[in-house]
Amino acid sequence: MARDIVVSGVRPTNRQHIGNYFGAVKSFVEMQDIYDGYFFIADYHSLTTHPHPEDLSSNVRQTIIEYLACGLDPAKCTLYRQSDVPQIPELYLIFNMLAYMGELERATTFKDKVRSQPDNVNAGLLTYPVLMAVDIIVHKAVKVPVGKDQQQHLEMTRTYVNRFNHMYNTEYFPEPIAVSMGDKLVNVPSLDGEGKMSKSKGEATCIYLEDAPDVVRKKIMRAVSDSGPTEPNSPKTQSVENLFDLMKLVSTPDIIQHYEDTFNNCTIRFGDMKKQIGEDMVNFLNPIRERITELKADSGMLNKILEEGGEKARISAAKTLADVRDIIGFKKFR
Repeated sequence: MARDIVVSGVRPTNRQHIGNYFGAVKSFVEMQDIYDGYFFIADYHSLTTHPHPEDLSSNVRQTIIEYLACGLDPAKCTLYRQSDVPQIPELYLIFNMLAYMGELERATTFKDKVRSQPDNVNAGLLTYPVLMAVDIIVHKAVKVPVGKDQQQHLEMTRTYVNRFNHMYNTEYFPEPIAVSMGDKLVNVPSLDGEGKMSKSKGEATCIYLEDAPDVVRKKIMRAVSDSGPTEPNSPKTQSVENLFDLMKLVSTPDIIQHYEDTFNNCTIRFGDMKKQIGEDMVNFLNPIRERITELKADSGMLNKILEEGGEKARISAAKTLADVRDIIGFKKFR
């Protein structure tokens, strides 16, 4: 029995942090045993910020290393580099004809980029949702793991799929739906106490998968907290809630309960809590960090994995593109 197809990717922007792991990659690892998974490195998407060629290459290498270190297995899923699939840009061109200026300009991410980088509002940013849609539909995926900030892009993908099917009187593309392996989406908090963990906020606010143990401990100890509760069973401030959220990622239930109890009876010592989180985080990350070190020494294997994954992705994409070209009328005369 054929398994549902799931597709997702990540931009290669240097090292991945625990927010990337718990927010996405952990689910990818679980999904590879359930779905027919295509997980890619979105190097075309990264061109909107004009990376230096050497940086782009090293970031792609780092991303595939971390994918593998976290447990993605090329024997169970297809791992590939977006730019190794030439069918993607051709399908992107075709679907740009189905996307309208007004809806692209209303996209929340585009409006955010216009505000944050007014000197680099390029066409790639405007049509970013179209390329995201093509990443999904090029393999005719039916399920897509998405975070809250990508929900609008998935809805736009569904719009383009329906528009194509209606325009050409076909049911060729399925409507993809969001999927999550957990009860709720995981947002890992930033160590500065504000918002979710993000590389753009600086290294001190993130815990990277390959951070050395002492670095992890120091970062956790500097995480924002407060002076503690003054009355039993007080509500937690956001910074304290963030500490508990971090603890819930890596600590055992009995340890979490201990600190919940000490918070509620006003005896909590945040220094001790941070030390506990730091040790538990180090123990959690050690196997991943050690595997990253091993993989960095084997460029031949990394190239082989991407070459084989690219070939599998091209076979899938070529079938879709051939069908689309036939549907829209790009065919030989009879």
